[in-house]
Amino acid sequence: MNRRAFFASLVIVVALVAAACGSSSNKGQVKSTTSAGGSATTVNNIVSKTLGPGVTDKQIKVGISLIDFKCIAQYIDFTRPNQQAGYQAFIDDINKKGGINGRQIVPVFKTECPLTPTSDLQVQLCTGFTEDNPVFAVLGNLSDAAQDDAIHTCITKKHHTPLITFDVTQSMINDGPPGLLVFPGTTPERSSTVLFDLLKAKGTLNGKKVAVLANSTSEPSVKASVIPGLKKLGVAMGTTAFLTINGADTTAAHAQLSSFIEKWKSEGVNALFITSEDAVAKQFVEQVVNGMPKGLILMTDVGDTSFQGQDEVKAKVNPNPYEGMYFAGGFSAHDYDQSDNWKYCADIYKAQTGKEPPNAEAHILVNVAGKQVRDDTYGNVNDACQQLSLFAAIVQRMGAYPNAQNWVATVNNFGKVVNRGGGPYASLHTGKYDDDDTFVLQQFSSTEPPQGNWKNVGSYQDVSG
Repeated sequence: MNRRAFFASLVIVVALVAAACGSSSNKGQVKSTTSAGGSATTVNNIVSKTLGPGVTDKQIKVGISLIDFKCIAQYIDFTRPNQQAGYQAFIDDINKKGGINGRQIVPVFKTECPLTPTSDLQVQLCTGFTEDNPVFAVLGNLSDAAQDDAIHTCITKKHHTPLITFDVTQSMINDGPPGLLVFPGTTPERSSTVLFDLLKAKGTLNGKKVAVLANSTSEPSVKASVIPGLKKLGVAMGTTAFLTINGADTTAAHAQLSSFIEKWKSEGVNALFITSEDAVAKQFVEQVVNGMPKGLILMTDVGDTSFQGQDEVKAKVNPNPYEGMYFAGGFSAHDYDQSDNWKYCADIYKAQTGKEPPNAEAHILVNVAGKQVRDDTYGNVNDACQQLSLFAAIVQRMGAYPNAQNWVATVNNFGKVVNRGGGPYASLHTGKYDDDDTFVLQQFSSTEPPQGNWKNVGSYQDVSG
């Protein structure tokens, strides 16, 4: 779908900013050579004939991290009720169909509050899943206030445990052993590269002078990916702005941005690429649009930017500062709701729970502690279906000996893969551990139903990378 890290990342501003849950944006539907249950397939990726932690002849233990929405309720406008039941529905489906190569999935659930100090979360999640009650792999949503990859690397690098999760950057992947961290979506770095290629094909940036706006924490990825990508286009470049955004008090960041805006105007900048969840927030985009000359082209690699634009629609801000912003996205909500992938996920959920899940286009409000918020049951269903189907496909192909070494060998040689949740193209192979390959150039439209969204500019393409 259209949140390319997309599980609705939570941007929590409290004395920190924390991304919390997730459904990846696009998720493909290429036919797989394996299924969730059934007999083992021919395997050519056996490195070790041992069983990993949490694996016996009859079961495979999987850690699942969920977000405590009560602890962050005052900072967000949506909730995910019955998260554990959502994951359990897809686990039950796999187990009832014979498990994975005859092994039943045994889940170990843990719920985290993203506002908890990272050191405590490492004990709660990393140590909890890998030492206290060892599992074979960890799935779900991982988030901490520091917005770094401390928990991820603790799981993959320190404990050599496979991890499937969302909101992953290429630098996070690079920080761990290759192949252990798998992201069912697209990293911002690859998304930005695809965006630049799509814009180049349209000639959108011909004759433009482009600057970059980012949070200071994104500086490594900006210098490694974004700036080289823009230079490859041959466009003239203005000053790159790194804002120091630390917590609820953004006074200093706004002062920094004011200085950069004046510099951009003197340089003749007329196109701006904004990366990182923090920098693309309303308060900064409004400042940029109001401070820069009209006609400024806006671009981003953050799919959840659409939620910021939607907030402006609700607030009746006109003109909407996000209007026309470019993004390399995937299946639209409407297209995904009509897809075989959503039918697959919805059918399993209904069969296991007896309830029809809301789809991507649904907008359901519920009352939580006297506050009207959006019910994101859809996001939870999508996350659980996507992650567990991908996990089952990898382990199925791995065969009789699930362990970290065989996991890496299987991922490195997987090829086309089913990525439930979006378009028809996805793959995994050596050096590529974000699987989503379905892209289309999009622009934010405040009139796109139901309350503003990304609108396709062109057709879907297979960009396997």
